[in-house]
Amino acid sequence: MNGTMFYNIFVVLLLLVFLYIRFGPTKGLRTLKAGDFQKEMEQSSDRVLIDVREPSEYKSGFIPGAMNFPLSQFSHYISDIPKDKDIFLYCKSGMRSKNAALILRKNGYTRLNQLAGGIGSWKGKIIN
Repeated sequence: MNGTMFYNIFVVLLLLVFLYIRFGPTKGLRTLKAGDFQKEMEQSSDRVLIDVREPSEYKSGFIPGAMNFPLSQFSHYISDIPKDKDIFLYCKSGMRSKNAALILRKNGYTRLNQLAGGIGSWKGKIIN
């Protein structure tokens, strides 16, 4: 094998690792379909619902009871999120809520849930 082939294999491996980290499962995060997400929220007496979209997205419609803690400013809100409650996260598609969950995990949160497919998959009430 020549150097070019080693380089190509290395690039492909890096790409695969990146894709797994970006799209693979997150330890300690439950990704729930809309119906299960709603059911789990209703059954939890100790919950916090967080919309991690930007304020303009939040204003266009949000799940009742959701607090808007944009991912771009998320570190400013961590002290406002109790560690002893079930945390329910959502965004537009699921990527930002996953990133928010990673931040929370690093800060000792363990009861993390996210809405699969983001708010677009939500079948319940939306406040505009």
